[in-house]
Amino acid sequence: MRVPPRRALLAAPAAVLMFSLVACGGSDSGSDGSKAADTQESAQSAGGAEDGGAAGDADDKTEPPLTGDTKQKAEAAALAKYPGTVVKSEEDAEKPGMYAVEVKQSDGTSIEVYLDKSFTVTDTKKEGTEETEDAG
Repeated sequence: MRVPPRRALLAAPAAVLMFSLVACGGSDSGSDGSKAADTQESAQSAGGAEDGGAAGDADDKTEPPLTGDTKQKAEAAALAKYPGTVVKSEEDAEKPGMYAVEVKQSDGTSIEVYLDKSFTVTDTKKEGTEETEDAG
């Protein structure tokens, strides 16, 4: 039986390694193409959202979340008047200079509590009850 030369024994694993790297590199370039397509699709979606926003609701404004001391004070003031669990707290884009804290109450309903900069409750809106309020 003939024994293969030492170089041949070393070349086989190197060839397998190179093949593996090329195969992985090929899928990686496909991934980049996919990422580019995703980015383009996202850009198109964002453009469509802007167009829809200009023609439709003004409610689609970005409302930055409250943080730090402001968040603690706004949530405490809202919970003092309307006990429950805070769902979110943010600056109100519809009413500049106001804060909005959404509270889920013990009966399962949610109420949006509006506060001014001195953390005084100025208004509320029951979430998801617009139709029933108009009907009753």
